[in-house]
Amino acid sequence: MSETILQSILTGGRQAVTYTHPILDLKDGDTKGQEMLTRFQDVDGEMHTVGGLLDDPSLSPDLRARLDLHCVGSVFDALARDPITDSLVFVNLHPVTLVNPVFWNRIQTWVWNLPIPPHRIVLEVAETGTVQDLEPMERCARRLRDLGVRLAVAGLGSGSATLAHLARLTPDFIKVDRSLVQEVHRRPYQAALLNALARFAERMRVGYIAEGIETLEEFHAVVDADVPWGQGYLFGKPVPLHQMEE
Repeated sequence: MSETILQSILTGGRQAVTYTHPILDLKDGDTKGQEMLTRFQDVDGEMHTVGGLLDDPSLSPDLRARLDLHCVGSVFDALARDPITDSLVFVNLHPVTLVNPVFWNRIQTWVWNLPIPPHRIVLEVAETGTVQDLEPMERCARRLRDLGVRLAVAGLGSGSATLAHLARLTPDFIKVDRSLVQEVHRRPYQAALLNALARFAERMRVGYIAEGIETLEEFHAVVDADVPWGQGYLFGKPVPLHQMEE
């Protein structure tokens, strides 16, 4: 990422827009949650996801945390203006941000400024391989629970460290990556893994969500694997938060 683009985002020169994507009960179709996504405008007005920027290997941990803090702050500001009061709210957070002192200086104010109780907020931490020492993250997970905020581990199946995150962070929700959902109706090993995780989630009493469901065949296979909740383009694309009711 060029320094010019990064500084433009951090200074507000490129507008950060909060999008929302529903998480559904796969049995009855009820909306159980909304995942908040941050997108920004380029010089031509095109919208781009921030995920690719955060995963840029040229970014230092400090710049990555600054960028993510900017995005998370934009999400909480948007939620304060257009609150979601009828479902859980999932907010993405990079692992380096979770252990950043600036985040802890801000999170309590962000949460308390919302007109919804803290237990409706789920901070979603994706496995990226950038954080090797899980002990600080484990302490942070306990601090979040002290605030009443819940935790999700996302990207299950996409990285080598994910199972360690799962064991150490003891999340309230787990989300399996698109890589385990794609073509699952043709891949019995993937279906068996999804079902094994369903048994694990049921036993540990944690929420279980499949990401990236894009076809009816994948949907039926995920349901057959006893995955209770899911999200994906099959159910609609993300929309700006302020347009959600429309």
